[in-house]
Amino acid sequence: MKWHHRFPALALIVGVAAFPYVASAGIPEPVVPPHQTWAFEGPFGQFDQKSLQRGFIVYDRVCSTCHGMKSLTYNDLSGIGLSEQAIIDLAHGKMIAGPPDASGQPTMRPGLPDDHFRSPFPSDEAAAAMMGGVAPPDQSRLAVIQPHGADWLYAFLTGYRMPPPPDAPVVPGKFYNDWVSGHLIGMPPPLMNGVIQYPDGTPATVEQQARDVTTFLVWASDPHRNSRHSIGIWTALYLVGLLLLAVAWKTKIWKRVKTQ
Repeated sequence: MKWHHRFPALALIVGVAAFPYVASAGIPEPVVPPHQTWAFEGPFGQFDQKSLQRGFIVYDRVCSTCHGMKSLTYNDLSGIGLSEQAIIDLAHGKMIAGPPDASGQPTMRPGLPDDHFRSPFPSDEAAAAMMGGVAPPDQSRLAVIQPHGADWLYAFLTGYRMPPPPDAPVVPGKFYNDWVSGHLIGMPPPLMNGVIQYPDGTPATVEQQARDVTTFLVWASDPHRNSRHSIGIWTALYLVGLLLLAVAWKTKIWKRVKTQ
């Protein structure tokens, strides 16, 4: 069994935005990724909480070994439907850097709901030193800064081809992906069929994991989208109601004028 099959978390050495590791293969650059249907897209879209919860499992068990999410606290996970107790238990299971002890030595403490997501490395410098000179990118805003956002993330995660096409060059330590510049990347496929198990029984195929973690990453970049869209819907309904009342009132007034 290959190492990245046994240790999927280590497969995220470079991360989803690992362009410093891309090598040119002399193959035409990838085009715009195919559009996927997402529950959250459009002005009235809403995140699917079940998909968000599954996506967090993928992030927590695979991505978080190398990638942080500095913009999120554990309390923010109430937005994906986790209960207060589940958040407390989750945070408590993470060891966070505490204040130095009396002798100046670093300490660790159990996490609290108000803590930001635990970073896998003490600093970007330490991350770069351990990851070949490049610190894995923070994933808090990845879905926003990456062109084509969710569609590209899904295409990338499902775009590995093993074995590579016959005309693709073989470069030691590189893997073929349809959706990176040059088509060769140093990050092995992070997702494998059945490597994780979903509590709700959903089959954990590569495609399902990619869809779920993409949904979670989009939510992480905009965690208040559901509430904002809900406010927008109610505001639109309120304005439509006012319009109907205005039309009815105008009709009634003009009817009186015409009968006089």
